[in-house]
Amino acid sequence: MGQRINAFVKGQNAMKAMYGLGIYLSKSPVEQKLLNLIYFRVSQINGCAFCLDMHSKDLRVKGETEQRLFVLDAWRDAPLYTDRERAALAWAEAVTKISGGDVSDQVYNQASQQFTEEELIDLTLAITTINSYNRINIAFRTPAGDYKPGAFAVKD
Repeated sequence: MGQRINAFVKGQNAMKAMYGLGIYLSKSPVEQKLLNLIYFRVSQINGCAFCLDMHSKDLRVKGETEQRLFVLDAWRDAPLYTDRERAALAWAEAVTKISGGDVSDQVYNQASQQFTEEELIDLTLAITTINSYNRINIAFRTPAGDYKPGAFAVKD
């Protein structure tokens, strides 16, 4: 399967809007390491090879352990994640898999115990942003494997 369109080259004007979200989120009170973990988990759910390649490399460069990445799909059963990370992961999964029409009160209550309202809004924006990137990359078959860590680092 070859790449259909390079959205990052052919869609530069459209992608600038997405980059603005990244600039905003780079200044979020939510820890960048946690946001990157969320980007990786959502990309697992959506099956976005490009984003998995990118975020795994960026996470490793920033000190994330291979073990935590290897078992992230089973985070509920692994003792490797903090309560804050667990709340964020549950929120990310619920917002990503929203096809049921709702995010449960249980998941919301868990998240609201770990995050301020501003942080929860930013976390939700981060989740919807990575879902958008996943869909762009999957639709246009952006190839995985050649990403260099930090290549898309936010520059404002």
